[in-house]
Amino acid sequence: MTHALPGYLCPEDGTRADARTAPWCCPLCAGPWDLDFTPDPAGALDPTSGPPSLWRYAAALPLPGAFAVSLAEGYTPLVPLTDRIHAKLDFLMPTLSFKDRGAVMLAEVARRLAPARVIADSSGNAGTSVAAYCARAGLNCEVFVPEGTSEKKTEQIRAHGADVRIVPGGREATALAARAAADAPGVFYASHVYNPYFLHGTKTYAYEIWEALGGRLPEALVVPVGNGTLLLGAALAVEELARRGVRPPALIAVQAEAVAPLAAAFAAGAEDAEPVAQLPTLAEGIAIPAPPRARQVLAAVRKSGGTFLTVPDDRLRAAQRDLARRGLFVEPTAAACWAAVGPGAPDDPLQGRTAVLPLCGAGAKSGLAAAP
Repeated sequence: MTHALPGYLCPEDGTRADARTAPWCCPLCAGPWDLDFTPDPAGALDPTSGPPSLWRYAAALPLPGAFAVSLAEGYTPLVPLTDRIHAKLDFLMPTLSFKDRGAVMLAEVARRLAPARVIADSSGNAGTSVAAYCARAGLNCEVFVPEGTSEKKTEQIRAHGADVRIVPGGREATALAARAAADAPGVFYASHVYNPYFLHGTKTYAYEIWEALGGRLPEALVVPVGNGTLLLGAALAVEELARRGVRPPALIAVQAEAVAPLAAAFAAGAEDAEPVAQLPTLAEGIAIPAPPRARQVLAAVRKSGGTFLTVPDDRLRAAQRDLARRGLFVEPTAAACWAAVGPGAPDDPLQGRTAVLPLCGAGAKSGLAAAP
């Protein structure tokens, strides 16, 4: 059913391409693709009648027809942290990370395209998700990870049958190595940054909140941002639900203080972000010094009336422990939003608004952050 795949659209120069034959990035500007797809706001959207997975939102997703790839992902619990703040437990996804939302979409696209192999690059969680869903789809997979990636994460990737390529250097060096390999014939680049199908998977995060809250959204969505795939997915859902009459929330983006190019650009009023140094931080999953979709992330936050917050490692460490004492053991990156708006945050960054934040990755993947 590859004829039914919506095509790619470059948000910078308007280039269009067939998803079956397109290169992994725009051939003119080398930027990431968007998807030439908008769900019909008048179409029926009844998730209670769908399967027990994110495919329950098929009416809003860009893959028509029968799907084959699923691990019953999605519909994760929403639990209160305070009287105004709820946490969505995406660390309970099949591979213990929210990245399953996008990876299942990429694997389904790849299954329909039938490449010789699938390539992904990741600091751990996205690679694990792609490896798991490729295994489910019967696809050969190779995952590029930076040196120093948690052994627990690389072990999980290998367990799913994928080859692991460890790249000297940081996250950017890893991405460059994967992109070079992605240019080879017969390769599908399952990039959670460049491929827009991933964003249409992560948008189900906001759809599930809308469903759980009885057809509404909170006043704010607090989202950790590195490459910005969860925030951009949430922004897609917010726009789509707004066409159905749902009041949109403010998007509150959270970055690690050590690596915060988007927060710096937002504060400066810039439309794009300048690359920053790759400094060490406990929040390795959002330590992205040069996010390719920076312009889109900044525009989405501004359009929503939201803002950026940054958190230092000491507050990340404290937030991880605080969540664990509440029964929620997550990795340090997943504690970033609670560090930004929870008890350790200065003043009230939410300004009294109701909010939902994601707990994106399980603590079993990384362990408890060591004391300084």
